[in-house]
Amino acid sequence: MNVETKTVSTPGVKKLAITVTCDTDPHKKGREADWGFAVFITGTEKTILFDVGGRFLLNNMRKLAIEPDSVDVVVLSHIHEDHICELGGFLQENSNVTVYLPASLPKEFKDNTRDYGAKVIGVKESRQICENVYSTGQLGKVIKEHSLIVRTDKGLVIVTGCAHPGIINVVNTAKELMQDDIFLVMGGFHDEDRPLPLEWATQDRLEEIISAFEQLGVRYVGPCHCSGGRVRDLFKRHFGRKYIDISTGKVIALTDLK
Repeated sequence: MNVETKTVSTPGVKKLAITVTCDTDPHKKGREADWGFAVFITGTEKTILFDVGGRFLLNNMRKLAIEPDSVDVVVLSHIHEDHICELGGFLQENSNVTVYLPASLPKEFKDNTRDYGAKVIGVKESRQICENVYSTGQLGKVIKEHSLIVRTDKGLVIVTGCAHPGIINVVNTAKELMQDDIFLVMGGFHDEDRPLPLEWATQDRLEEIISAFEQLGVRYVGPCHCSGGRVRDLFKRHFGRKYIDISTGKVIALTDLK
């Protein structure tokens, strides 16, 4: 991918909040965990639902007092079921949204999404989604995926689905695109173009990836969903208080992070 640097003059988002509406682990009793991923993002120009995985997405949204019709934009990271399975259910509640998805997704999937009444935009190269919010563009050779970049007043916040194209590749791309410091990286972590989560990487490879995070100046990390317990533990050991425990129902408020 040819990286085109984004030049921005507006101030970054100040009151970003990310609510985990679905993850493998529950944050509080009563929040349904499932093998899926979805987060609700506010404080940006438009409210965003990033991924719509997990059978309990809508149920958890209601428990978290998130109304489906409060969502303006849906971003789908990639085609895997644990990231898209509740799209139909969500669109039955609110079809007045724009859905950004990898351009490589099947035509039938895009057409079905339009049939609900949603606007569909296929993403190939990096593009702006709304003020201070960007897609990395479609990355990867085996599994096509794009990630979300939010430009904040503290630096870049990067949200990944599984990072199948490689978590370091994703972070490097975001940094090159935005030419800014990286404040937080959260989501599923995979190694480059491998079908298995980072959990299956060797200890040496994990140490290399964590070292790369540190060299890239990442302030906070939140591996979750498919990353695996071993990966979470290792990142927590290295990042200490800069590690965020991501789980269903968790709210990450930018103003709480120094």
